[in-house]
Amino acid sequence: MKIAFHHSPTLPLSNRLVAERLDEVADRLDVHDDNPFRVRAYRIAAEIVRRLDRPVADILRDEGLDGLDAFPGIGPALARAIEQLATTGDLELLDRLRAEDGGPESLFADIPGIGRGLAKRIHDKLGIRTLAELEIAAHDGRLAAFHGVGHKRLRGIRDVLAGRLGRRPAVLRAIDGPPVPDLLEVDRIYRERAGAGMLRRVAPRRFNPSGEAILPLLRLRRYGRKYVALFSNTVLAQRKNATRDWVVIYCDEGGQRSQWAVVTAKAGPGKGKRVVRGRERESAAVHASLYPEPPAAA
Repeated sequence: MKIAFHHSPTLPLSNRLVAERLDEVADRLDVHDDNPFRVRAYRIAAEIVRRLDRPVADILRDEGLDGLDAFPGIGPALARAIEQLATTGDLELLDRLRAEDGGPESLFADIPGIGRGLAKRIHDKLGIRTLAELEIAAHDGRLAAFHGVGHKRLRGIRDVLAGRLGRRPAVLRAIDGPPVPDLLEVDRIYRERAGAGMLRRVAPRRFNPSGEAILPLLRLRRYGRKYVALFSNTVLAQRKNATRDWVVIYCDEGGQRSQWAVVTAKAGPGKGKRVVRGRERESAAVHASLYPEPPAAA
């Protein structure tokens, strides 16, 4: 399904603005003591969007919702939320949470040491909308410039924010992940060995009524990282007839596990080549360094 955008000078929203609104949803859900896995899902989605090297609008235009759904960490529900934000600038869930809680400053008023008066001044003067932005302001001097925010008060605010946002470093590590050249090399080795029938096969639970071992599995250790690779067997891969194109790679490093998808690009940087979803420009740069364009004839 391809997406049609409204004609507006402010739409579609930039990746930065989409990510900020997803962060705000996570912050507000956290205040409501919502399911921590749901909160973390919105934070992960925000970081994925923030780090994309293509505008969300381009992905929606070229690939529709399926293009977002294919990113590890973004399922159908989050893909629809991102689509709504990018194309309309609004999100029903965020509007409802804002209506229940009040304006953006209501998020800050709950922080010990701030209160409603200072929260409103922070929002009005700095335009801050999320706890992550408030944490940055608490460290870069902008918050300290407000009357009444002394060293002790500022340190207390920083400590509270560090606790509230304590899950973010793990999220960032999971998204940073291994180098793109390594992921592309694992993908190449997997597809070559799978094609040659050299890999042990496992029995997937989905789309395998006979319970046969039909899915090739690769386990590999490279540069201190452990990799597991296998063809995607998701509903989306089945629907797109991509079960022998999309490769899912799990990487264990330093106690953290990240998940990546390597596919043949249909559009954007690296079109027609193998790319790591969410890191298309890095993938294209790897291909360009391995296979540079020949010099033009004199």
